[in-house]
Amino acid sequence: MARSKQIYKIVFHNQGKIYEMHAKRVNPSNLLGFIEVEGLLFGTGSGVLVDPSEERLKAEFADVKRTYIPMQAVVRIDEVEKEGINKIVAVSDKGDNITPFPSPIFTTKKDQT
Repeated sequence: MARSKQIYKIVFHNQGKIYEMHAKRVNPSNLLGFIEVEGLLFGTGSGVLVDPSEERLKAEFADVKRTYIPMQAVVRIDEVEKEGINKIVAVSDKGDNITPFPSPIFTTKKDQT
């Protein structure tokens, strides 16, 4: 039985923070070195408690149809069973195990004559 609804959890670095977001589609981009994330998912907000970091994400991505994230900023992409909580986590200097890919990942070869 095929699932009709795929959900992806994308974790990436942005301006010194770790973003965890959920989306309907993640694809390679035509822009070299980027991934394309489309159909961002946010909680319905039906609960009594409001998560301030999710509200900041809603405001930041309010009018965004599609976003492009640099490959070197991506920590991981997971296909998940259900939508989770979107959040922004501050990066600490206390020995985190998250190491970004070396940059740049695409290089050009100079002529040596």
